[in-house]
Amino acid sequence: MSLSQSAPVLPDLRQTQIVEWLTTLGRIPTLPATLRPASADASFRRYFRIDTAAGGTLIVMDAPPPQEDVRPFIEIGALFAGIGLSVPEVLAQDVERGFLLLSDLGSTTYLQQLNNDDSIDNAHKLYMDAVDALVLLQTKSQPDVLPEYDRAFLSRELQIFPEWYLGKHLKATLSDQQNADLGKVFDAILANNLAQPQVFIHRDYHSRNLMLLPNGNPGVLDFQGALYGPITYDIVSLLRDVYIQWSEAQVLDWLIRYWERAKRAGLPVAPDIDTFYRDFEYMGLQRHLKILGLFARLYHRDGKEAYLKDIPLVMDYVRKTALRYRELIPLVRLLDKLEDKTVQVGYTF
Repeated sequence: MSLSQSAPVLPDLRQTQIVEWLTTLGRIPTLPATLRPASADASFRRYFRIDTAAGGTLIVMDAPPPQEDVRPFIEIGALFAGIGLSVPEVLAQDVERGFLLLSDLGSTTYLQQLNNDDSIDNAHKLYMDAVDALVLLQTKSQPDVLPEYDRAFLSRELQIFPEWYLGKHLKATLSDQQNADLGKVFDAILANNLAQPQVFIHRDYHSRNLMLLPNGNPGVLDFQGALYGPITYDIVSLLRDVYIQWSEAQVLDWLIRYWERAKRAGLPVAPDIDTFYRDFEYMGLQRHLKILGLFARLYHRDGKEAYLKDIPLVMDYVRKTALRYRELIPLVRLLDKLEDKTVQVGYTF
């Protein structure tokens, strides 16, 4: 969507406030009347693009309090910029109202570029750029800078799966035995996750949050939830992306290249690739179970139907991983039983 300079702003209170705020930024010559949607995400945040008097564009983040807080974005953005990542620069801020004016990293995400490009060579270059940026981030990690991705946090995320995916989406009520079996699977996942070395993690390091830039790839967005946590988290987000799927052979190739770079950089990855791959898989399972719950919640609570189309890919990741490890097989058996039940009563995605 593109608005001309004289086009009216939609009758939206927050947008009206943004336009009024922009007009006060005399030191930054923007053209508020060109405000137009740039993107939205799974939270309450929205993004708008505006033109500048000099002919460029900037981004406005609308993060309405009390649901959102722009301070983590400001603080973590400064941290990541200091490390050397390509992140938006904060040009102006109204913390109380939740408005930020940001530099514009463009409109081409990795996902858009990958979907429009059939060349695996070009995909390889993008992924190696993303791997190099990730290794850079991890080598600068320090404890007590970002909040810890601890057992309580990881456990809360896992609980979104039985509450929203099993309970709300599949309309299932688990028996005591099923709850006990699922609890053992969760314990196995958490034991692995918590035994991994800890580093800075972005937490959503995937193709929708990485931008194609003329130089300094990738541009990195949506980092306000960064934590200090398991070292495999971001690489599994990147390679087992819930919005685009690669063959197992390709994923393994890129994973080995990351592992080799990480070892050369002195990062504390597992010393052998088999152990590292297991860590990668268990971390991915935690993430993907959480995402199944999140996508169900976005649909049932927030009315965001678009995420339903991504559930089959996420479930494919979950099933394939769980089938490879004996202690995770009860999860597959549970899913088989519950999904058979939903077919019988006519529920579908």
